[in-house]
Amino acid sequence: MTPPEPTLRHALAQERAHHDRCRSALAAMVDGAGEQVLTGEDVSASGADAEVLGYRLRSRAEELRQLPEGPLFFGRLDFAPGDTGHAGQRYHIGRLRITEHPAAPPLVVDWRAPVSRAFYQASARDPQGVAVRRRFGWAPGSRGGSADLTGLEDEHLERGREQEQGETRVSDFVAREIERPRVGPMRDIAATIQPEQDDLVRGDLDVSVCVQGAPGTGKTAVGLHRAAYLLYTHPQRIRRGGLLVLGPHRTFLSYISEVLPALGETGVRQSTLAEEIARHPVTGTDDERTAVVKHDARMAGVLRRALYARVRADHAESLAVPDGSYRWRVAGDELARIVADVRNEEPPYAVGRERVRARIVRCVRERAERRSGPRGTAWVRRIERARPVSAYVDAVWPRVRAEEVVTELLTDPGVLAAAAEGVLDPGEQKAVLWARPPRSWRSARWSAADLVLLDEVAGLIEHPDGYGHVVVDEAQDLSPMECRAIARRAAFGSLTVLGDLAQGTTPWAARSWPEALRHLGKPDAAVVPLTTGFRVPQAVVALANRLLERLDVDVPAARSLRGDGEVRLREVPDPDGLPAAVVAAVRDALGREGSVGVVAADADVPRLRRALTGAGVGAAGPEDPGARVTVVPASLVKGLEYDHVVAVEPAAIAEAEGHGARGLRRLYVVLTRAVSRLDVVHGRPLPF
Repeated sequence: MTPPEPTLRHALAQERAHHDRCRSALAAMVDGAGEQVLTGEDVSASGADAEVLGYRLRSRAEELRQLPEGPLFFGRLDFAPGDTGHAGQRYHIGRLRITEHPAAPPLVVDWRAPVSRAFYQASARDPQGVAVRRRFGWAPGSRGGSADLTGLEDEHLERGREQEQGETRVSDFVAREIERPRVGPMRDIAATIQPEQDDLVRGDLDVSVCVQGAPGTGKTAVGLHRAAYLLYTHPQRIRRGGLLVLGPHRTFLSYISEVLPALGETGVRQSTLAEEIARHPVTGTDDERTAVVKHDARMAGVLRRALYARVRADHAESLAVPDGSYRWRVAGDELARIVADVRNEEPPYAVGRERVRARIVRCVRERAERRSGPRGTAWVRRIERARPVSAYVDAVWPRVRAEEVVTELLTDPGVLAAAAEGVLDPGEQKAVLWARPPRSWRSARWSAADLVLLDEVAGLIEHPDGYGHVVVDEAQDLSPMECRAIARRAAFGSLTVLGDLAQGTTPWAARSWPEALRHLGKPDAAVVPLTTGFRVPQAVVALANRLLERLDVDVPAARSLRGDGEVRLREVPDPDGLPAAVVAAVRDALGREGSVGVVAADADVPRLRRALTGAGVGAAGPEDPGARVTVVPASLVKGLEYDHVVAVEPAAIAEAEGHGARGLRRLYVVLTRAVSRLDVVHGRPLPF
């Protein structure tokens, strides 16, 4: 509730004064961090210690300097008197901890701190010791000036059951923040996190989780805030292994790029899987049937066979190893047993090669020590480098590059047939063979699917360095082979998997989460549904839900807590009049606040952009998230959001993916990008 006017004016004056104090303290923290870097460079310590200290100090100083301007707190907790650990205390909650001195009580508590959890979880039924929860209203676009603090709202939780009927009501301040116009990149939601989202954000580092989130439920924001929370809670463990955020494409990453820096985290790698596995530029293309086979999980077995077919466990020659004037002999059957044993252990290919070498040397060493006593390290190194030993290892376990394995497999029908026997049928084998074999792998034209195969073989040869945690967004669109590529990078870490089966639009899109999680290497990860929407208004959700039962996926229907929103259907009898109708819809939207996204089938985008430009309406592409009007191909709109969406010719959007559920899932994505208003401009019958 908002306090009475005189009380409100007094409270605002106090809070503005506190904000000024916080601003001064933050400026001192930034200056102090810079001074610590200079001091740390003069510290007398070992080279390694000085380097680590310098890195940490410089990182902290850089993080503070890169903090975006804005309000320094968004909430306050007043704890009731009693015997709880925070009894009688008052804490302002913000995006980072602010203090006038490291030993002094904080002026602002980081939203990720344990005490801050009550801000998101306390309720009238379970106050958690909180007497009053205060939320602050800031002017839109505020850069953090105290005068921009325009209102406050107090929730008196100590009144207990008198408030229970209001528990499901969303705070007016939260509602206004959620509904605020979307212009520019995605914002953080630290001020508006809901209890079910908070449970996911604060999940344990060692536990992988999959969020099945309906449109507008905040799954992307949950994943990013979970990343920020883990960096805060486990800084050493996470930074040792690294944290990776994977998005579907660069447009999406540009849209979310400011969320983590706004939360004080600047050292997170944000990338696409295509960039992570890009051993070569993509210069080739595959038709859909070929790509589907290459992305199939069965290709992992085919590639493993093709790689390990190079190992010769039946090599029968004996080995003579020189040791000065003496020759140590190892019989052929003993060597074959060594190779076979290592092969059966299935180590990474490069590890297996060195394991064979080490066991041959051990065999020689045992004989030498039985004859004349212990051998030192120098002797062992000399035997390891002996030319006959290296020649034998090269013969039975040859060095190989991933490119050589994949090139031979996709150009030689005999090699492919042997590796794919009982796995791929003849038609599938024919589909994956290159139509025009290159002279060598160096001149190959690699397709996007080929790079997935290369990454699989590279992972069989030598495991890649992994991350401590990986956040995977739009995971429903990943193929089994792409999932395996991610699994290799999180083999010793955990995953936050975000997606919506109803929005799967690739030919290999997941039909169930258990299957996808198995390919991701986390079969035991819990699948948590988010069905309550805070972004998409009820009118838009109702329209999208009409498509849901036709999408061939088993997911619960979404619902929205927002009763606002508007859906308008504009039928255009003459197809030639479609661009003019789009221009009219955009001009209508420009009469209101917020961003405008014109979404159409990819083939229709150029003519719509020409029509808007010709009408004097500036229209940017999706790579410019700050534009007021954006024309977006339907294939790139996933994960983006606009206040007003003009969806152009839904039938064409659906047909661009081919007939069937896949095209309807693409349309489902398009319809759910609207935050306040949806205009559907069509000349053909609607698919819903």
